[in-house]
Amino acid sequence: MREMNPSMEFANKTALAYSTVCKPLCQELGLPQTAFDILLFLANNPAYKTASDIVDVRRIKANLVSVNVDKLVQEGLLERRPVPGDRRKTELHCTEMAQPIIQRGQALQEAFFARLMQGIDPAQLRAFYDTIARMGENLDAILEGNL
Repeated sequence: MREMNPSMEFANKTALAYSTVCKPLCQELGLPQTAFDILLFLANNPAYKTASDIVDVRRIKANLVSVNVDKLVQEGLLERRPVPGDRRKTELHCTEMAQPIIQRGQALQEAFFARLMQGIDPAQLRAFYDTIARMGENLDAILEGNL
């Protein structure tokens, strides 16, 4: 078996573990993981409201976003609203019916991250978050063309 880059392995394991934790709830709710992810993304990130935002930020393929948004709208969990002043855009909004699912999903996310961070000293966590913030600044500079 080939060795994986530690950064890639961490990202891969994190995604796999999160998916594994979500699977029972998704099955209970009758929601595909992608639909669940879309619903929670919109609930957790109110500044992002369009299917394009989901594609750009979450990096979910456009056809999967389209199919799953349609499913969520049909089930009454999302609604589409026109954007005033831009008839080409449609915003996605979680409905009241979606709130119990969102609350359960957010509780699951909190438990997942608490378990992920279990046994890590508060000073280590602060250093980790400081490092991530600095790396984020470096990425912003790279994206602005400052390699």
